[in-house]
Amino acid sequence: MTNTVTDYVYWLTTIDREPARSLRGDLEVDFAIVGGGFTGLSTAYHLKQAEPSARIAIVESEFIGFGASGRNGGFSMTLFGLTLPITALRFGKDNARAAHHYMERAVDTTKALIGELSLDCDYEHNGFLRVATSARYEKRIRHDVKLAEKLGLTGIEWIEPEQLAEQVQSPLYRGAWSEPRCGILNPAKLARAWKAELESRGIDIFEATPVTEITPGQPHAVLTTPGGRLKARKVVLATNAYSHLIPQLRRKQVPAWTHIVLTEPLSDQQMDSMGWRNRQGIEDARGLVHYYRLTADNRLLMGGRDVSLAYGNSMDKDLNARTFAALESDVRRTFPGLTGVRFTHRWGGPVSVTLDMAPAIGRIADGQMIYSVGCLGHAVSATHLHGRTITDLLLERESELTDVFFVDRRTLPVPPEPLRMALTGAIRGYLRLEDRVNDPR
Repeated sequence: MTNTVTDYVYWLTTIDREPARSLRGDLEVDFAIVGGGFTGLSTAYHLKQAEPSARIAIVESEFIGFGASGRNGGFSMTLFGLTLPITALRFGKDNARAAHHYMERAVDTTKALIGELSLDCDYEHNGFLRVATSARYEKRIRHDVKLAEKLGLTGIEWIEPEQLAEQVQSPLYRGAWSEPRCGILNPAKLARAWKAELESRGIDIFEATPVTEITPGQPHAVLTTPGGRLKARKVVLATNAYSHLIPQLRRKQVPAWTHIVLTEPLSDQQMDSMGWRNRQGIEDARGLVHYYRLTADNRLLMGGRDVSLAYGNSMDKDLNARTFAALESDVRRTFPGLTGVRFTHRWGGPVSVTLDMAPAIGRIADGQMIYSVGCLGHAVSATHLHGRTITDLLLERESELTDVFFVDRRTLPVPPEPLRMALTGAIRGYLRLEDRVNDPR
């Protein structure tokens, strides 16, 4: 297997990339955005909409869509953090309700932007299923649906196995959380479509431009890169899983790697064996969740099951042969009609995890810098709305978005190594054990 990310990540094989334009020399702008994923791209768009005359630059160490935004499962969904009950337990029921409404708006915003701007990304708005694959998981999902009802959330219902079988068929399924507000898409295509859209609006995008130092100051912060310096009145740190590499954010989050396998295009017979009529995005109820969906050319993508962790500043955990093999077995166990299917791609990517399992947007350096962390692998939609939220913060405008509880919230601090690895390893170990107990097959 090659170690070139553009070869083994299927999504990245579906896009064309022009030669990177790097920063050369010094440049002064109004707003500098560090990170070329969905958070940074959306922020640049909304900033330009709000301040058409503003000079905006994005600096990306690799290329637009290199990180999680080009490698994720491609779900645009309403999930905030890890689960609704965990959000309610950690932040209270009122905040859990507010978080879900924020995420509903996020899905709607993402869908609207893709349509209004004609962003080519194979978008399908087919809904979402959270399936129960054991008696204990059935109990968990039924409880979660009842909690949603108690919070006054609409558009969520429990469907019985018979109803579920009319939409998708697996011998493991015992019913599901059903929700119409979810889309699936090709994330790398979306990232590259955003790049073209932003450049057409006069926004500077510099790829292959790592930021080696950030120095706050008045009237400008200074971002140092190998090819020059970028001076900006305000800075957005849209770095998510890479945020621990920035000294100012080192203790805000840790990266964890999720892994994905992808089949060859399925035959009509294989498609019929699954009965996947509505092409929804699907997850299960595990702590270390499985997530799966169909691609535009009818490949089956399945990810999750376990995560990989790295020590210190290492970011080299994309490939995990053991997890890939387990996922391939899980595909065949979930859909026995795919027993002989061939897998063509296997990859991983880092997601941003806060210790309390929820997103956080905040201000540092007396408000000169805005950061966003804690996507937890469910943030295709969240990052698109975060761009509007961050824009309001940059422009010092109070709004219903800046008033949400996870803006300027205090995150649990991540301890330094080796305690960080010990703590995150213990959390992963607990989730592994819980999953084995809840679904021992």
